[in-house]
Amino acid sequence: MSGYEKPDYWSKKARSEGYPARSVYKLMEIDGKFRIFRPGVRVLDIGAAPGSWSLWTLRKLKGGGFLAAVDLSPLRMQPPFPNFFFVQGDLHSPDIRAALRGKGPYDIIMSDAAPATSGNRTLDTCRSEAIVEAVADYADELLSPGGAFIAKLFVGGGERELLDRLRSRFREARGFKPKTCRPESFETYLVGLGYRGA
Repeated sequence: MSGYEKPDYWSKKARSEGYPARSVYKLMEIDGKFRIFRPGVRVLDIGAAPGSWSLWTLRKLKGGGFLAAVDLSPLRMQPPFPNFFFVQGDLHSPDIRAALRGKGPYDIIMSDAAPATSGNRTLDTCRSEAIVEAVADYADELLSPGGAFIAKLFVGGGERELLDRLRSRFREARGFKPKTCRPESFETYLVGLGYRGA
């Protein structure tokens, strides 16, 4: 059993609190640091499976606001909330984009998406950067003025260019690695605050 498969403290805590994955605590830590979520916000979760970020957001919104989510895989949560919309499919698909556009605009666009890892770090980081670029494209089209952006990135050399792109569009943009990331992980999160437009 690898270190990633062995349940750690956060994995066990997530299971006890009804979340599909430990990644929920990364989002909680990001929100605790940057105070991104407010009552009534409209949120888009890109690469939402298995559903921990979406479930935490719905609990945080307490029946207010709105959450749209997309992933190639089904979610391992289907809360009966009227303020929740999920579409299964490829984020690059014009039909998927149109469906999500129809529910926008959004105050927060977030993504914990990661590519299927190959073991080749250079390839994996390039694929991760491509996902972040796609999420940033969604932000340019669907994020409201003053909105926030959160996206996971595998660190491998392209983070400077991505941060430069965000800094040209947001009042503040920076990288942040939550303490709940596994020590051996080379992931970080890019956070943009105060969207000003492309």
